[in-house]
Amino acid sequence: MAAMRAAKQALRKEIKRRVALLSEQEKQRQSLIVCQKLIRHPKYVACQRIAVFLSMDDEVHTEEIIKDVLKVGKSCFIPRYDQSSNHMDMLKLNSMQDMTTLPKTSWNILQPAEDDKSREEALSAGGLDLILMPGLGFDLSGKRLGRGKGFYDTYLERCSRHPKGKPYTIALAYKEQLCQDIPVDDNDVLIDEVLYEDEQ
Repeated sequence: MAAMRAAKQALRKEIKRRVALLSEQEKQRQSLIVCQKLIRHPKYVACQRIAVFLSMDDEVHTEEIIKDVLKVGKSCFIPRYDQSSNHMDMLKLNSMQDMTTLPKTSWNILQPAEDDKSREEALSAGGLDLILMPGLGFDLSGKRLGRGKGFYDTYLERCSRHPKGKPYTIALAYKEQLCQDIPVDDNDVLIDEVLYEDEQ
């Protein structure tokens, strides 16, 4: 177990180093390609209820995706992390304007306030069709390296107990976040697909 933790930590460090070398322009360029791939994806086209992460600096930018989700009339849900545990809820985002009013956490992430009880939680109603997955690293067999808190693994576990079942999961990645093989343990949930800029 300790060896697994050490392997994950070393890989996190290496991927962070690779992504840190990307210019803002290159991140924007790759993000746009990934965004366009997603918008044409059959699972995205068919979904009605989608969870989207609000991107940090080292993640594929999701703002254009959120704009599209809202523009085409899908229901958009965003994470609210409980920083004292690994609990996360997906709460409804009503508009781009709504996003500008969200407070920032100490991790520098926008999210609905702790005491905001006005928003629908995805699993308390119709569940989710699709979750876009953040992460530090991915391999093409669906293994994902998160930041070590377990928010998404725990949430997917909850999703699987919802009557709708586990949503389809798509990770959004820079090419620099792809790895040959990611070390995983029994708590790590595999993702269905990784979107990135490939050679096609």
